[in-house]
Amino acid sequence: MADPYSTLGVARGASETEIKSAYRKLAKALHPDRNKDNPKAAEKFSSITGAYDLLSDKDKRARFDRGEIDADGNPTAPFGFGGGGAGGGFRGHPGGGGQAGGFEFNGGGADFGDIFEGLFGGGGARRASGGGGGFGFGRNAPPQKGANTAYRLAVSFVDAATLAPQRITLQDGKTIDLKLSPGVESGTQMRLSGKGQPGPGGAGDAIVTLDVKPHPFFRRDGDNVLLDLPITLDEAVKGGKVKVPTVDGPVMLGVPAGSSSGKTLRLRGKGFTAKGGQRGDQLVTLQIDVPADDPAIRALMETWQDSRAVRSHLGV
Repeated sequence: MADPYSTLGVARGASETEIKSAYRKLAKALHPDRNKDNPKAAEKFSSITGAYDLLSDKDKRARFDRGEIDADGNPTAPFGFGGGGAGGGFRGHPGGGGQAGGFEFNGGGADFGDIFEGLFGGGGARRASGGGGGFGFGRNAPPQKGANTAYRLAVSFVDAATLAPQRITLQDGKTIDLKLSPGVESGTQMRLSGKGQPGPGGAGDAIVTLDVKPHPFFRRDGDNVLLDLPITLDEAVKGGKVKVPTVDGPVMLGVPAGSSSGKTLRLRGKGFTAKGGQRGDQLVTLQIDVPADDPAIRALMETWQDSRAVRSHLGV
């Protein structure tokens, strides 16, 4: 993978908000559903998703900035050993499943003492003490794990907002129920340990990339859900309770008397759940729907005229 900052088009000192904004803009433009006739779009979408996955993780980003891992999340291991993908210990990958060849390193599970012991002989790095003993390998390399397997899972807008469990069918025909985590969005990846390709050292992992589908009338803005709600002229003038759809089901919303088109009302706790566990809101924007040719309304307008200068703030 290329430098993740360049991939997203942000500076190395970019804030989390800037990184997230850049990713959303690119993901929207390169989403495979919008580029069905452009096979390169899917490749670019995968690249920006990988870049965002690294830079949105504070620990991974810090390790990358320090030069401890490369743009694919692989360690810049000592003595020329190449990294693999994410996983436990050092383990070889024959390739495939999005993994680079070579060895795989999990920073939390490897013991550098063991590494040096393997490089320099049975007792760790031998000190020069008059006795001989050249460099050697006291251990055999561990057996290789199988390759990881990549999956894409379409998730409905409402399911993503409500964190509804999802079911996925793996290559072996088995089904697994997935529990969505707070903060889910298109490009979120879930790792299923041991559900990848088999290998001498055990099976690799399944990497599931989520694709949140658009909704016919709900839209997402961060953790909030946006909705344009049509209301009638009499509902706007007189006010009252109207039924409103939400991701949790319909609720009654109080419309203040004298409401205008563009007025926004808030339904608290009806949005997406953030990573911290707090749920966003639903913002309902009123849109007055006036019938095209209603004799009663036309007759009313013949006897009444609004004399306010409603466009004065526009200078006209």
